[in-house]
Amino acid sequence: MSENANTAKWYVVHTYSGYENKVKTNLEKIIENRGISHLITDVKIPVELTTETTSAGVTKETESKIFPSYVFVKMVMTDETWHIVMTITGATGFVGPGSRPVPLTDKEVEALGVESAAKTATTTAFKVGDSVSIKSGPMTGFIGTISEISPDLKKVTVIASVFGRQTPVELDITSIAAENN
Repeated sequence: MSENANTAKWYVVHTYSGYENKVKTNLEKIIENRGISHLITDVKIPVELTTETTSAGVTKETESKIFPSYVFVKMVMTDETWHIVMTITGATGFVGPGSRPVPLTDKEVEALGVESAAKTATTTAFKVGDSVSIKSGPMTGFIGTISEISPDLKKVTVIASVFGRQTPVELDITSIAAENN
């Protein structure tokens, strides 16, 4: 092997469903109690912050795991560290062929966003063609149909009937609500 045996690399640990946080917490406690932060240097569960706008116009943020059932561990692979990770309650094993785990390459670490902060995604309950009522601004009370939703999901174009004419109106997504027919 040409790699330095004392260099910490990222490994992927598979866990039982829903045990990711428990595995991370228990591993961090063991690292602290045994004083092995030089061998196991980081433990991460990549998450994505999702901002969702409901049909009632309410915006809420939720956090979801990008890779459910997986924990990323940056560690120097030794018999001791391998054994510590393998005996954590909820961990089922390392990802990789055979009995020896394979570390992630630098390109894989970058592509998976393991070392970056939480990613952000936005979703909305609205879709093109939905009938909505405008609940704020000068067009309050008008009813229209969504004709376009911006890529960042912050603005919508609504076709509303104004003085008998179909008029496109650009609105903030929080200023509309689903029309109850």
